[in-house]
Amino acid sequence: MLLGLFLFGCLGQARADSCTASMTAVSFGPVDSTAGTDYYANGTLSVTCTVLLGSVGTAVVPSVAICLNLEGGSGGTIAARNMLNGGSTLPFNLYRDNTYAAASVWGSTSGGSAQPVTSSMTGVLGLGTATQTFTIYGKIPAASLAGVRLQNSTDTPFTADFTGAGTLQYAFYGVLAPATGCKAGTTVPFSFKATATLTNNCFISTSPLVFAGDNRVLAAAVRTSGSLGVLCTAGSAYQVSLNGGSVAGNPGARRMASAATTGTIGYEISNTLDGPLWGDGGNGTRVVGGTGSGAQQTLNLYGRVPAQRTPAPGDYKDTVTVTLTF
Repeated sequence: MLLGLFLFGCLGQARADSCTASMTAVSFGPVDSTAGTDYYANGTLSVTCTVLLGSVGTAVVPSVAICLNLEGGSGGTIAARNMLNGGSTLPFNLYRDNTYAAASVWGSTSGGSAQPVTSSMTGVLGLGTATQTFTIYGKIPAASLAGVRLQNSTDTPFTADFTGAGTLQYAFYGVLAPATGCKAGTTVPFSFKATATLTNNCFISTSPLVFAGDNRVLAAAVRTSGSLGVLCTAGSAYQVSLNGGSVAGNPGARRMASAATTGTIGYEISNTLDGPLWGDGGNGTRVVGGTGSGAQQTLNLYGRVPAQRTPAPGDYKDTVTVTLTF
């Protein structure tokens, strides 16, 4: 009877036991908004609890309730977190499991449907110190990347700072009162960061510029039009140049040739109807530039065959190299 009373008293006394939490960075590495793909990264959340041996009777095996809360961080809210660089934002979120569902967003007891990470440790604490780890899952949806802007047209780092946003809430219990859920007890903070680097990237697509129809005599100008497609990271400054085709080094004097004859046909390419010649910036030509939006942009091509001496009948072609600089 005396021993039973002694153990009961130990369960109710003030304890010197403690828990701490730590979280690794969630690093997405390079992300490319032009790739059209989701990006994923993981972090490790650790909780270490210590029972000071001798602070309770050796027959007592304590347990501890663990509740890990996370608020919105330095950008956005729990439901819509953001990494930041200046005034530019990169949306992402953190999840308690790899379903990446809205219901599994890592949140807090005040976060509505976004719940904290909860667990408990029992038994092994009687040895002194025990650590439990949890995998946290990060996701950047492809759809949220399209409008994310570079800074100064270069690879741009983004960061979400969770200093002061994470808290570990814990409470110790005796073996007769197993720990479950979020309990009133001690609260301690933990901090970490989520990072990603938006890369500067561009793609270009082309199609033939065709002077269609049966052009018997080149007594008057013949015109046609087409387009180039440019897809660049938002905020990426780019320039598009066209070389001289078969006339090396002089895009202002382009000529189409026929494989069946020795004749040639002079022609021009502009970005506007009958406008300045589009080339490489030399010989009176210009280059065409723009700034990426994260979506495909269309650059107009206007072709013109000026009036000239008509060569022998045949199919006349030229191959122009397009260079995209960003």
